[in-house]
Amino acid sequence: MGRTCTLKGNPLDLDGPQLKAGDKAPNATLKKSLVDSVDLSSFSGAVRVISVVPSLDTPICAEQTRRFNKEMAALPDVRFMTISCDLPVAMSRFCGAEGIDTEKMLTLSDHIDTGFGRAYGTLITKLRIECRAVFVVGKDDTIKHVEYVSEVAEHPNYDAVLAAAKG
Repeated sequence: MGRTCTLKGNPLDLDGPQLKAGDKAPNATLKKSLVDSVDLSSFSGAVRVISVVPSLDTPICAEQTRRFNKEMAALPDVRFMTISCDLPVAMSRFCGAEGIDTEKMLTLSDHIDTGFGRAYGTLITKLRIECRAVFVVGKDDTIKHVEYVSEVAEHPNYDAVLAAAKG
């Protein structure tokens, strides 16, 4: 049987592996803008918090992104990024409206080929969106913390994520 999450109680199939702490973080290429791409491997050597959301245009996703944007001031050596299948222009519009500095809180789009979602096990293929998840990756590219939020409409455990990023 495959992996699933739920959206308001309705089960949805997830594509890709279920990563766990101790696994090597997969590489993926994401869009930073309509023309610029970013390889996750370019952040090797830095602690990363990878916040995965279905869409920034929904209340919980927006709140999750704002929360990590606020928390990153206390963790200046940690790279924070938000990943969704939103188009880069929509992500840019959201960040502009919310006052989010996209050089510090990277917003990266998996819209083109959903390679991140398939590599990290967050792709809801049927809806072509990501599930809600958070990964903390260490300087050595090993995953230190993983949370796949079982119900897409619920928040991740922010305290656990931040503790892992500090550790």
